Amino acid sequence: MTRFTVNNQPIQYAMDPTTPLLFALRDASNLTGTKYGCGSGDCGACTVDIDGRAVRSCTVQIGALEGSFVTTIEGLSRDRNHPLQQAFLAANLVQCGYCIPGVVMAAQALLRANRNPTEDDIRRGLTKLCRCGIYPRLVDAVLQAAAIARGDETLDAVPSPDIDPSEAARDVPALSPVVR
Repeated sequence: MTRFTVNNQPIQYAMDPTTPLLFALRDASNLTGTKYGCGSGDCGACTVDIDGRAVRSCTVQIGALEGSFVTTIEGLSRDRNHPLQQAFLAANLVQCGYCIPGVVMAAQALLRANRNPTEDDIRRGLTKLCRCGIYPRLVDAVLQAAAIARGDETLDAVPSPDIDPSEAARDVPALSPVVR
């Protein structure tokens, strides 16, 4: 069995250790915010945080994660109070939304490593494929999120998507210690 922590909960996967993390998260843990895009690590839709680094979950096997800490989009903030969530909502950034969980997770790893990124840092750090073309607004939103995280800026009112956070995602019961 493979043991590691997902969204601050210790978990054991009773799955083949060569199973890609993406499928363990989606199929066994019902954490469907992490998206399947290409299966080859090119698009970034499946990006999660593993031990503080943005990693494309389709490219890593669960057997290689023993003792690691994994954070998915569901573990970032259910209350939409993370600076990236605030900035993305304020910028009305999301179009189709498919790539956004991976973009948010890559951006949060970038901001953790660099609290004051330049536009070039963001462009180099966020090599995601977005068919909707959010790139110009994405850079601005990440810059704004960095300013919010540093305390240099606040948002007066983040536009509500008119969905209560408790209704936005099914309440998934706590992960059981062993997931098959």
